[in-house]
Amino acid sequence: MSAFSRSGLVKASALTAAAALVLAGCAATEEESGGASGETLQLKIGTALPITGNLAFLGPPEEAGVYLAQKEINEADAGIELEVVFGDSGDTDNKAYETEIPRLLNEDVKAILGAASSGVSLQFIDQVTGAGVIQFSPANTSAAFTTYDDDGLYFRTAPSDVLQGEVLANQIAADGHEKIAMIVLNDPYGTGLRDRVQEVFEAAGGEVLAAPTYNTGDTNFTSQINEVLAVDPDAIALITFDEIKTIAPDLAAQFDASNFYLVDGNLSNYSEDFEPGLLEGAKGTLPGVDPRDVVEFNDRMNSYWVELGNDDLNNVYAYGAESYDATVLLALASLAAGSTESRDIADKLQEVSGGSGNGEKCTSFAECADIINGGGVADYDGVSSPITFDEVGDPTEGSVIVYQYGADNNYAPLG
Repeated sequence: MSAFSRSGLVKASALTAAAALVLAGCAATEEESGGASGETLQLKIGTALPITGNLAFLGPPEEAGVYLAQKEINEADAGIELEVVFGDSGDTDNKAYETEIPRLLNEDVKAILGAASSGVSLQFIDQVTGAGVIQFSPANTSAAFTTYDDDGLYFRTAPSDVLQGEVLANQIAADGHEKIAMIVLNDPYGTGLRDRVQEVFEAAGGEVLAAPTYNTGDTNFTSQINEVLAVDPDAIALITFDEIKTIAPDLAAQFDASNFYLVDGNLSNYSEDFEPGLLEGAKGTLPGVDPRDVVEFNDRMNSYWVELGNDDLNNVYAYGAESYDATVLLALASLAAGSTESRDIADKLQEVSGGSGNGEKCTSFAECADIINGGGVADYDGVSSPITFDEVGDPTEGSVIVYQYGADNNYAPLG
């Protein structure tokens, strides 16, 4: 179980879920394998991250994390060279993944990093793992992946919503609310998080009065708004993606937005989207590290992203660290296996994350690679968390941070 503190930081063990990243690399031949030959491994991975769709605001920080990891892996000159083929997952409305996943697989990638949305990942997990390729997500939080039949080829660096739902429900209760309503995206992420929030909130003595759902692609939310207002709740949890841009202004015109509660699917900087003060006082949860503890990393990631010709990340770093860690772990597992075959990499991911319990702690690719190349076992503690995969590819350590919105409609850690 996790423990809640006033600082808004919640840490837990054995409740996290591993993000699904798919790393692709050339088959390890005698000339390609690192091992005894000493030749540099040529590793290729693909990404299926949300460049379009209702999670597109997460695309830039996630891609930025991958780019930074690629740069640092290649600069380390440690016996492995990483190539990344970037792609778009889209969402279940535009279905960009229907063309992107076949394209990535045709590129002979050995792992695919993505998707961010649990519902989207579930659309192509069978296609990827069925092809014998790793799927590794930096942001999937649905509990469904813990027991999914993925042939040992699915991993994630984000904690399961078993944890986020607990944190969110406990925060709502701690704020003195006794009756709540929710507006919920009707997909595995939304309904799974809804169920966990309800379970924990009711166990704390609260009551969930209504929880209407909507589908990806919907543009009118009048009926859902009317339904939650009709039950006169103390607070409203918005378990949505980008649709919050339509929902929040209409709802805030009739309900005190300081009693809104957001989640990782919509926790973003809305300073350019809403009138000043619209979200002031609202709170939300986001799996990951407290940004105050990784200022140097976020600055480094943003600087390199801008150097590549992209717009500033504008303080939206969600799942950037998880994407970086996923990329590093794939490269370390490949190096430890002396192979770029997907199955060989998958067989080493638990070990390099510390899940085997017999590794030497290290906190960067270069440091961990030195241990591996010296004949030792590396235990990578990531930027996002120590990770430590269990036998099904879920991280067993992670945290969820509680944030609060200011008058500028941007969020900062609570406390």
